[in-house]
Amino acid sequence: MKLQSIRGMNDLLPEQSATWQYLERTVAEVLGRYSYREIRFPILEQTELFKRAVGEVTDIVEKEMYSFEDRNGDSLSLRPEGTAGCVRACTENGLLHNQTQRLWYTGPMFRHERPQKGRLRQFHQIGVEAFGLNGPDIDSELLLLTARLWKTLKIDHAVTLQINSLGTSADRAQYRAALVEYLSARKDSLDEDSQRRLLSNPMRILDSKNQDTQALLNDAPKLADFIDQESRDHFQQLCAVLDAAKISYEINPRLVRGLDYYSKTVFEWVTTSLGAQGTVCAGGRYDGLVEQLGGKPCPGVGFAMGVERLVLLLDELAVVPDSIGQNVDLYIVAVGNIELEALVLADDLRSQCPTIRIESHCGGGSFKSQIKRADKSGAAVALILGEDEVGSATAGVKFLREEKPQQTVAQIDLANLLTNYFTD
Repeated sequence: MKLQSIRGMNDLLPEQSATWQYLERTVAEVLGRYSYREIRFPILEQTELFKRAVGEVTDIVEKEMYSFEDRNGDSLSLRPEGTAGCVRACTENGLLHNQTQRLWYTGPMFRHERPQKGRLRQFHQIGVEAFGLNGPDIDSELLLLTARLWKTLKIDHAVTLQINSLGTSADRAQYRAALVEYLSARKDSLDEDSQRRLLSNPMRILDSKNQDTQALLNDAPKLADFIDQESRDHFQQLCAVLDAAKISYEINPRLVRGLDYYSKTVFEWVTTSLGAQGTVCAGGRYDGLVEQLGGKPCPGVGFAMGVERLVLLLDELAVVPDSIGQNVDLYIVAVGNIELEALVLADDLRSQCPTIRIESHCGGGSFKSQIKRADKSGAAVALILGEDEVGSATAGVKFLREEKPQQTVAQIDLANLLTNYFTD
């Protein structure tokens, strides 16, 4: 039997990894400019962590988690999202007591969903969390940060910010009761999925993709009518910062997010360039989550970005710099019984020219075949060594991407020539 990857858990090939590295490097640089620090925690946690954080009646816990009992009979789950694990790590290691924290993480998440473009069973997220800060200023900072990231990646023209306020848990309880009363009287008009959610998670009906259900919601009670004054003020201050920073946004009263722990601010950055999978970044405030998971009360706010979707968007918009996919600058051709000398020269050049990407030919072959390999590698320059060059301590320098004559250069001068060539 031919062994294959598990459905919805894809390989990342070398041709694709350059874009991933570009994205991850850019995100890390932008986060560093805002003084966010990286945290790492396990992909495997106790199942109870996600039940308590995400909510037992959510689709994630009910249908999508990869859970199993280990040899000790403990129920464990592969993480379906990152916030719960981050809160657990911070609480367990004493990072939240009388402290503020700005943190980020990246890695794989797991949900048993129907695989499709931009939605996999093993997917990757970059998450950002801030703890210990109550005001709308930190909510605003996260949105300023993401807006800067989109500009840096040159995708800001293709994403739109949607925001909403969910108020407090008490506000939502009152609203939920009014919404259920309204929809129960019209249950037969709801789509099948919304009928199921009516009892388990009625607010999720607000972001139903069914057009008939959306039409029915036009006359439903509005969440904004149930939100307390403090939450209203919080949201207005957030909007004021976005206005002052000239960041465009849409207030979407039906934006509720899919996880139970959100309160007050929620937001999504969406695009129309990827078809159905339009959300590339989403998050909000979760002030009660730390206490819910056993810690002392501590406000929190954060977001997660889908790496696969952002990579798709970067490719769709063709905004990744051409140099990102280029893995080789200099290719060393070694003809004759001089493999040792070629390898030593290559490593000396790597020491002297640390920014130049060098591939040294291995495996022998004719001069013609090696030059073909050099050209295929994408290198701009081929360094040619034969027994004569080794004897005279020289090397041939052949320019592969421009019409320039081949040069013979003393090996002692190669570092200066190459550094000047690749930095001009």
